[in-house]
Amino acid sequence: MLNCKLRPVFKQAQVLSAPLWRHKMQIRGCASRPATFQLLEDSLVLNYGEKPMHFNYVWLRDHCRSAASYNSQTHQRNVDTGGIDLTIRPDNTSVQDDHLILTWPGGHVTKYSLSWLAENSYERQKQSRVQPRILWNSDIYKNANVPSAKYDLFMSSDNEVKKFLQNYLLYGIAFVDEVPATVEATEAVTQRVSLIRETTYGRMWCFTSDFSRGDSAYSQLALDRHTDTSYFQEPCGIQVFHCLKHEGTGGRTLLVDGFYAAEKVRQQSPENFDLLARVPIRHEYIEKSDTHRNHMTGIGPVLDLYPWNKELYLIRYNNYDRSVINTIPHELVQRWYVAHRMLTTELRRPENELWVKLNPGKVVFIDNWRVMHGRESFTGLRQLCGCYLTRDDVLSSARGFGLQA
Repeated sequence: MLNCKLRPVFKQAQVLSAPLWRHKMQIRGCASRPATFQLLEDSLVLNYGEKPMHFNYVWLRDHCRSAASYNSQTHQRNVDTGGIDLTIRPDNTSVQDDHLILTWPGGHVTKYSLSWLAENSYERQKQSRVQPRILWNSDIYKNANVPSAKYDLFMSSDNEVKKFLQNYLLYGIAFVDEVPATVEATEAVTQRVSLIRETTYGRMWCFTSDFSRGDSAYSQLALDRHTDTSYFQEPCGIQVFHCLKHEGTGGRTLLVDGFYAAEKVRQQSPENFDLLARVPIRHEYIEKSDTHRNHMTGIGPVLDLYPWNKELYLIRYNNYDRSVINTIPHELVQRWYVAHRMLTTELRRPENELWVKLNPGKVVFIDNWRVMHGRESFTGLRQLCGCYLTRDDVLSSARGFGLQA
């Protein structure tokens, strides 16, 4: 038996019922409970703290962090996964100084810290959230007193950008105030956060209610809550709005946390939530004019979940652009409408509506995978500019500041 210092990393115990293949090793240490590992036919079970963790042997060879298998400079794998024997077994296994050490046929040695294995185990991921969030209705958001960033400081201070991104990750919306009411200043603000995603609407777009495109957004009509570009195979990640001018009345912007409403559905009816998460629905955008011709379709469920922890990460909700429902069998159609109605009811509760007047100078960033936007009808000339941002680059910027995203 080997002495080692072991830190418990899980709180809940799980009964281990898998049969032993070779042997069971116990390592005494300073933790409140000893650590053990068991070698099964195709995997190793590590009891580190109180939670058993399962590691497939091919996985353990594939993720080896030795210089021959992994480039620590580029963070890329060197080992040829396709060349690993799918029946591989370690010839020798031990735990020394908080590390699991495996010697493979041929003599290659793999060494893992126990904390790394715990952090990257399926059991840990199943219990962890990919991105922490604060779900909100109108009162929750207002009572949080989330500060807006100030343009001058935002453009000069990385720390201000970090605080902005933290608010964006937590709430799905964030604001920058005192921005000059120009397309150029709006573009500069967005580029402090991410790359701009060019779409059929252009890179930076600026429009009025002239109905110049085949979309109801180019009108003076009220718009119900919705997510944008649900007709893309990958909906745009971030929506940016800046009202440059409004000579009239109305036109307030509506914001609704779709995840807050969806979680209400999950609590009240797991069956309806599950249906919305697994039934594929088509959205469609058709535009035929003298200057623009587009026909786009995107297919996916209303709710997208990570399969390992059931965390919601994307909502597609756009009643304007939803196409013919012909991707599900007849016996599911009525049930889907019931589930959709339940979600719609939650989304339309007045207490879930956050109304914001976007005056010149106030720029809003909206997580288009989470927060729905709409507007009330308006009169007069209203000029809006904005763009879509690439979601990957926004999250990359956040991680660069050490934020969890």
